[in-house]
Amino acid sequence: MKRIILSYIFFLAVVSAQVDTTIVYLGSIDSSIVMDVKYATTNNFVGKVLYPTDKVYMRKIVAEKLSEANRYLRESYNLSIKIFDGYRPLSVQKLMWEILPDPRYVADPSKGSRHNRGAAVDITLIDENGNQIEMGTPYDDFTEKAHYDYEELSDDVKANRKLLRDVMIKFGFEPLETEWWHFDFKGWEKFSILDYQIN
Repeated sequence: MKRIILSYIFFLAVVSAQVDTTIVYLGSIDSSIVMDVKYATTNNFVGKVLYPTDKVYMRKIVAEKLSEANRYLRESYNLSIKIFDGYRPLSVQKLMWEILPDPRYVADPSKGSRHNRGAAVDITLIDENGNQIEMGTPYDDFTEKAHYDYEELSDDVKANRKLLRDVMIKFGFEPLETEWWHFDFKGWEKFSILDYQIN
């Protein structure tokens, strides 16, 4: 009997992970969040255009929580969010893995990533004039200097990273220790891996 119950629970978990396959355009939830999609240009670690659009997509609940974090930053610190990446098709993940097969920085596509589920964001902070706040490295810097706990940084940079991290945790996201810009939505497991091509 116990085996039947466990099998049923596993079945429900699998089904629930497949239910929500929708993603939304972030701008439809919060048009004030600045988008700077590096993978829609050649200015990225691959050196190729990977996305046919510079629009960012993600799960609706993820977009809503990111919008809440953005509103809090504006009201409390006169800062706001700039986003580099959200939902990423699995086919793009495979290409990235071919170029950089290092799980510290690129998720193994055989397991899928939080980005492939539309449940992860790559972001930074900007001031009221649109200038990026200093974080110590550029986006997609695959060195130890991009690790959150890297010690050889100025006090200002450490404070900026901590602010971004603390605010994102406050609004339901989990940081990735090796990339100061990457945050996973808590509950990402319930979303299925997607390979929709965005346009």
